[in-house]
Amino acid sequence: MRFPTPLIEGRLVRRYKRFLADVQLPDGTTVTAHCANPGAMLGLNAEGFRVLLSPSTNPSRKLGFSWELVEAELPGGPQWVGIDTARPNALVAEAFRENKLAPLIGYETLRPEVAYGKASRVDFLASGGGLPPCHVEVKNCHLMRQAGLAEFPDCKAARSARHMEELAGVVTAGGRAMLIVVIQMRADAFDVARDIDPAFDRAFRAALAAGVEAYAYTCTVGPEGVAIDAPVPILTLATDTSSIPLIDDTSGLI
Repeated sequence: MRFPTPLIEGRLVRRYKRFLADVQLPDGTTVTAHCANPGAMLGLNAEGFRVLLSPSTNPSRKLGFSWELVEAELPGGPQWVGIDTARPNALVAEAFRENKLAPLIGYETLRPEVAYGKASRVDFLASGGGLPPCHVEVKNCHLMRQAGLAEFPDCKAARSARHMEELAGVVTAGGRAMLIVVIQMRADAFDVARDIDPAFDRAFRAALAAGVEAYAYTCTVGPEGVAIDAPVPILTLATDTSSIPLIDDTSGLI
């Protein structure tokens, strides 16, 4: 997925109010950019980090820039990281069209935002090709605290835990369901950040135990664009947590 217009470089001044970031441009002016990320952004929002902004083409939009990438000082060295949590859905749709997602090869359509469960909407419903329908949930990942290890979530994630419970319900009822973790950076493996959100860890493990499939993909990330690259192993082990409440925190944002 290539950026439609060249990105503008700047230096991060601060990220605040979840969706705002002040960025100093090379000419010394400071602009406020939209930050499409409700999470904690651990390790990605330090003052002085090099960032790339996309200019808005909508003259009526309040904020003229969107924060796209940050060159973060991560374990193992600096690298470009995508911070837009809405982008992974588009990346999955693009990779599906290009037959780059092995678990979904053979399906003909990938329909977005389909209602299911108690009161949820799954990111995609794969269908066609003589295959059983598959509920596909997508999560964005950009946390790295150990070299090569990508983790999710970076804050309390009650909504994501609920999604795991709903996917498990699909499989229990005889359907197929999967989670695709899109890692918007380079990484060698994925694991749950269970110290940050034990409730999500329990929900994720219970979903795996129920038969929900899980896959993690890294991305190539740079000033020209972002694209799904290669699968990496998931280190989290399935376990029977049926006797443990899946959700014990309602403050999660992602």
